[in-house]
Amino acid sequence: MIAEEPETCTVRPATPDDCSLIAEMVRELAEYERLADQAKATAEDFLCHLFGDRPSAEAAIVEVGAQPVGFALWFTTFSTFLGRPGMYLEDIYVRPTYRGRGIGKAILGRLARLAMDRGCGRLEWSVLNWNTPAIGFYEAMGARPVGEWTVYRLTGEPLRLLAEAGSLEPKVSP
Repeated sequence: MIAEEPETCTVRPATPDDCSLIAEMVRELAEYERLADQAKATAEDFLCHLFGDRPSAEAAIVEVGAQPVGFALWFTTFSTFLGRPGMYLEDIYVRPTYRGRGIGKAILGRLARLAMDRGCGRLEWSVLNWNTPAIGFYEAMGARPVGEWTVYRLTGEPLRLLAEAGSLEPKVSP
């Protein structure tokens, strides 16, 4: 009996042709995270913001054979304490039938190498507190939570109101 060859996992940079696929997998991720009502991004959004005149982020596609099975999307940050850039992993996703095969670790390994090559001082991401499978996966690789920080976010109307207020001239007393 001849053993089957394992399928090859490839992590490659996303291209403009992948934007529909990225949007599809973001919706799948949002379903998993119980946040489907918040997933509004379209293929056009990804085309503009990953490949437009001022790209804000980068993405990679993971394939097993010719089958797309996951993606990662990240952007550059900067640490004033380290005086160096960092990478923030906004999303990492592996389709359910491909989990547990080392694909997530391959993605993170590729991003860690990219961060090191770029002189980054850190690779960071967030995880939902209830997502114990992901937490266990990250901690098994040596990642640790940053417990003394709380993430704050402005979106929608509060963001708009602050932007309007911020455009006013500050009042300075003589």
